[in-house]
Amino acid sequence: MHRVSFLALAAFLAACTTPAAEPEPTASAPEPQHTITSENGHNKWSRTFEPVLRVEPGTVIEAFLTEASGGYVTPETTAEDLDAILAAGPFHALTGPVYVNGAEPGDLLTVKLHTVEVQDWGWSAVFPGFGFLPDEFNEPYFKVYRFQPGDTSTDFGHGITIPFRPFPGVMGVAPDTDELLSTVPPRANGGNMDDKDLVEGTTSYFPVFVEGGLFSIGDPHVAQGDGEVSGTAIEGPLRVVYEIGLIKGAGNIPSPQYENDTHFSVTGFGETIDDAARMATRAMIDHIVGATGMSRTEAYVLASTAADLKIAEVVDVPHMLVTMRIPKSIRQ
Repeated sequence: MHRVSFLALAAFLAACTTPAAEPEPTASAPEPQHTITSENGHNKWSRTFEPVLRVEPGTVIEAFLTEASGGYVTPETTAEDLDAILAAGPFHALTGPVYVNGAEPGDLLTVKLHTVEVQDWGWSAVFPGFGFLPDEFNEPYFKVYRFQPGDTSTDFGHGITIPFRPFPGVMGVAPDTDELLSTVPPRANGGNMDDKDLVEGTTSYFPVFVEGGLFSIGDPHVAQGDGEVSGTAIEGPLRVVYEIGLIKGAGNIPSPQYENDTHFSVTGFGETIDDAARMATRAMIDHIVGATGMSRTEAYVLASTAADLKIAEVVDVPHMLVTMRIPKSIRQ
């Protein structure tokens, strides 16, 4: 099975005259052909879930995503409620799955985020026993944010303003298992990647493991720092418009990859940052080799001199996620 060399050529070799630090949002989103809501969902990964939609490649879908707890957290929640909410184990509420006609193992699903819109509220919390420093921060904490139409940032308090940068924390396809897998860790199928660069205008590529792909999306974030170290972002409902596509016979990638106008990125996961970073580095080397035909040694050196490793998240146990991205502008 060949690698995604034609994707790589389109993404990595495309010349950019002026590199930019951040992706540009889509100029105008296409009209959705279907709408699915948070009631059309699930909170595990498995091939056993019946699809809520069956669509042709190229279909545009409007999805309303409930905040990560699936309704257990509300604007009236208090810190004293958090132990019971965590014990209930509702995370995450995923909207889907969507069956793509013609998708089968060995293919790639493509998902372009045309629109990602913040709704009217959000929350952040510290759940005892969860987060990157659980032994140091073992008291529950809860913060709620209220948003008005047109807001582009929120007041954190203490003179701090946090700009919105909304994205779905979870996107993925069904793994080839009847087992009901937790949505907390990222895996080869995608899942809880919590990568703040998966914003409006981004196109992601997911290897297909089961017939139809069975794509789901959820865990909406209004804003997040790299690492998501306390265990939560600004969690909050989102409206997302995405276009789902299919590339036949191109699914030989170890985990999801994605691109925007300025960069191509690969992902790596593991139980340590070192393991995740090595996986991402190998994926980038493979990508460069497939795109250019250069040797693995040359690709290794190019990755070292032009690509960037980034910690996406460190709290989605047992896995952490690291990405590696390379600018398209280096090709003249």
